[in-house]
Amino acid sequence: MLDIDLNKVVDLSVQAGDAVLEVYRSNDISVERKEDRTPLTLADKRSHEVIVNGLETLCPGIPVLSEEGQTIPYETRKHWDWFWLVDPLDGTKEFINRNGEFTVNIALMDQDEPVLGVVLVPASGVVYFAQKDYGAFKKTGNCEPERILVDKNPNNGMVAVRSRSHSSPEEEKFLKQFNVVKVIHVGSSLKFCMVADGSAHIYLRFGPMMEWDTAAGHCVAEVAGAVIRSRMNERVYYNTESLRHEGLIVSCGSIGAL
Repeated sequence: MLDIDLNKVVDLSVQAGDAVLEVYRSNDISVERKEDRTPLTLADKRSHEVIVNGLETLCPGIPVLSEEGQTIPYETRKHWDWFWLVDPLDGTKEFINRNGEFTVNIALMDQDEPVLGVVLVPASGVVYFAQKDYGAFKKTGNCEPERILVDKNPNNGMVAVRSRSHSSPEEEKFLKQFNVVKVIHVGSSLKFCMVADGSAHIYLRFGPMMEWDTAAGHCVAEVAGAVIRSRMNERVYYNTESLRHEGLIVSCGSIGAL
């Protein structure tokens, strides 16, 4: 494991979150459209600049793969041992709709596995962070961090958390096989964090997802004890040629075989 100061990565996420909030609190949130028609705001760009510049200072020589960065060919990426995988503003639709459910995501990757993850919720000041073989934590404002663990014994029924913008009837059908007593719709990587801190027990997404959308939350949830699998009940890999997952399932680990 690289000698990375997790607290400095958390501090960097807060700096990026401040840049996001500056735009969020302005009177004009202008929206562009990328080639894939997904929205892009000034907040995405400013957060990207803060994170990339900060990581280059913190860890010179470790490449950064960001949603808002340059396209890096797979022939180059596939040889990376370590790299940062970043989503400067996850939940841009939630940002535009001003519901507070957007995050800043920074993950350190050991080849195809996230081993350090930071998920900041700028609107609330809550930050989730984790490192493999160290633990997963939640920190609110200036309070001391608290260690978080998944709730592996949902004796009173399961809470499912689903995407606010991308839920599907197929997911609804899948959930019916479990004792789900409540469904919460939330934007961005917050869904991973809700499973990680025990406020939810299962999160599934059956549509395509980009790797930068999931890496930081994946690390937080997995270190907290969650089980993360593909739709085919296989390990979820990163730094693939497409940089895309075809859905995944995050569970508290007590639902049996998927």
